[in-house]
Amino acid sequence: MKFADLHLHTQFSDGTFTPEELVLYAQKSGLACIALTDHDTVEGCARAASACAAVKMEFIPGAELTAEHEETEVHILGYFLDTNNQVLLERIARFQSVRQNRIREMVAALNQLGIPLKAEAVFALASCKSPGRPHVARALVKEKLIGNLDEAFEKYLKKGRPAWVPKTKMSALEGVELIHQAGGLAVMAHPGLNRSDDIIPALVRAGLDGIECFHTKHSTVMAERYLEIAEKYGLLVTGGSDCHGFSKNRPLIGTVKLPYDHVKKLYAAKRSADGKRAAPK
Repeated sequence: MKFADLHLHTQFSDGTFTPEELVLYAQKSGLACIALTDHDTVEGCARAASACAAVKMEFIPGAELTAEHEETEVHILGYFLDTNNQVLLERIARFQSVRQNRIREMVAALNQLGIPLKAEAVFALASCKSPGRPHVARALVKEKLIGNLDEAFEKYLKKGRPAWVPKTKMSALEGVELIHQAGGLAVMAHPGLNRSDDIIPALVRAGLDGIECFHTKHSTVMAERYLEIAEKYGLLVTGGSDCHGFSKNRPLIGTVKLPYDHVKKLYAAKRSADGKRAAPK
């Protein structure tokens, strides 16, 4: 039986693996297909695609967009994105700038607390256009300003802590539309983490294509609940480990294995969507 992992991150956002390392671990996990879903960027997709082609593994280019609906944060996964789509690239460049400004604000807050971290140190460590809180935490550890990553989040960077800065987000409906105009399918990420079930009907009306039922932090009960919701609304089913690198001395990639039948349905939905876009108006 073939499996896929459709939620993965690399050094092009807040992951620690290169695209090539990610594919190597995917191969070791026996996966037949992966999707790269870095935050607000598609930069790593070309390298991941090449690495997958070299080992005859299927690859789906994607991204994870941070959005909100009626003040509820929601993450939207885009699959089969045209990584050269100019509208998509312009919009995510805008959000990359917002991410960079957020880093500066978090560092400024830390400085006010007497912690001498420099924004340049965070950007140098991140070495990407889509930096996030994990990079601030890693920089604090690297500069020996905190003991470990967990302590950095617990003391300074978690929501409500003194160096936490809220994200500026696009609307979820706008995110779905952006993904569609870039030729992709829009899937709601890890709904169990965001406790956002009540906004699913609105997203479905906006054209949401699928929902991530299987996720590292979804319990069996959660997964079953979202499978029922997917069936109720006629949504595609996806799943992935949300791997950002090593967790407890092992890579998370492959710890959530999506049965390949769901990948087939994604491909079919992509072909159907392409056919509708190409049909004469």
